[in-house]
Amino acid sequence: MNPEPRPATITISLTVNSEPTEVAFARYKTLLEVLREDLNLCGTKHGCELGECGACAVLLDGQPVLSCLVLGVECDGREVLTVEGLVTDGRLHPLQETFADLGAAQCGYCTPGFLVTAKALLDEHADPTRDQIREALAGCLCRCTGYQQIFEAVEAAVERSAKAFALPESAGSDARSAKASAEREDARSAKALAERETR
Repeated sequence: MNPEPRPATITISLTVNSEPTEVAFARYKTLLEVLREDLNLCGTKHGCELGECGACAVLLDGQPVLSCLVLGVECDGREVLTVEGLVTDGRLHPLQETFADLGAAQCGYCTPGFLVTAKALLDEHADPTRDQIREALAGCLCRCTGYQQIFEAVEAAVERSAKAFALPESAGSDARSAKASAEREDARSAKALAERETR
């Protein structure tokens, strides 16, 4: 008696960018393909598809992985964070702000991978050294910036986060004015970064 063939598709439940998600897809698909083709999250980029360029990096249970090397079926019950999930309550993550401000995002194709990988680093090391930044981002390739702006943007994000954390809740009108100005700058930076990331 021949065994019954397995279904061509599989349905899994996982958390994507803090949202519980159920998705059906062909069993052979990688996480990269599921994100882009089935969940329409196109910030994560197709690059070499060999695990060598870092353009497809996402966070899986808080750790950076190359989504072109992870099968979608392996992600059942797990948490995935893509570049789209870095925005919180309409505000850019400090890394997104500094990448836009310091020219660390140029053509933008590699930027999502750098951003999520850098976030994982900052989640583990609140104040990393330049060597730690360089080591953490070693798997991400950039053909435009020469990396200097990227390293500087990560360091600037650390400083920006520290200043924001130190701001007293009782700060007066000057702080409110600064916040409004920052929000306007966020909007401009978000527009510029989004244009690069969607190319």
